[in-house]
Amino acid sequence: MAALPTPGPDARWRALATPWLLPALGLVAMYGPSFFDLLNGIWRTDEQGHGPIVLGISIWLLVRAWPAAMSVPGDRPRPWLAWPMLLVGALSYALGRSQGILILEIGSLLWMLVGLVLLLRGPGALKRMWFPLFFMIFMIPLPGTVVDALTQPMKLAVSYVAENILYRIGYPISRTGVILQIGQYQLLVADACAGLHTLFTLEALGLLYLNLVRHASVFRNVALAILIVPISFCANVIRVMVLTLITYHFGDEAGQGFLHGFAGLVLFMAALLLITGADSLLRLGVRHKAAA
Repeated sequence: MAALPTPGPDARWRALATPWLLPALGLVAMYGPSFFDLLNGIWRTDEQGHGPIVLGISIWLLVRAWPAAMSVPGDRPRPWLAWPMLLVGALSYALGRSQGILILEIGSLLWMLVGLVLLLRGPGALKRMWFPLFFMIFMIPLPGTVVDALTQPMKLAVSYVAENILYRIGYPISRTGVILQIGQYQLLVADACAGLHTLFTLEALGLLYLNLVRHASVFRNVALAILIVPISFCANVIRVMVLTLITYHFGDEAGQGFLHGFAGLVLFMAALLLITGADSLLRLGVRHKAAA
């Protein structure tokens, strides 16, 4: 009796990918106009400029996790869990799209993706893909009322700390609310410099770092995740200080022009350095605890 040929890797890959083609086309047709509106709308603003970056990283993370998710042994679809989630996603999308509520319109994508994974694969695949799906939360636009309510105290705190640091090192600076007066220049600490969106972006950066390094120590992961919040605050202070010093030394045009964009790069560089520095200190602490 002749042995049956074993399917090659390409055939197995096609067998796994084929059930996803129709849902993928449906998601593109459904959410393509939504993301087109975002790219030509609020994602072009300084406050929401992180949206396309988060979307791109999320897609990369999903592709990265896909082989492991599709090869979970014994995984079975859970339609009784999947269909309610798909229904919630569809209703959220319909309401958000028709009423212009972005948190519902874009947030519904998470419900749809989770439902599709449970419908076509199962909870094992969903477990392997949890972080890419969770990471997508950071691209969902928040309601303006929530952002305004939380941003103002953050801007006041960042302005206060930046003013005190620069004053103590000898700069002629004063503050009224979120307006900094340095020399003959006045600077308004804007939402993009020290607002909730910036905190969200830096929190996403920190969680991405945690996911990529994958520490074995639970204490190290939890401690670093908690430290990301004060690290984000410190990075915002550094950015405001850099912009203030640029304006003071090179003039208002330099501060509001090309170098303003450079200060945004400084924000992420400072945050990444602070995260890696805190991670190094935690590593030393974990080693010391283990040695003791």
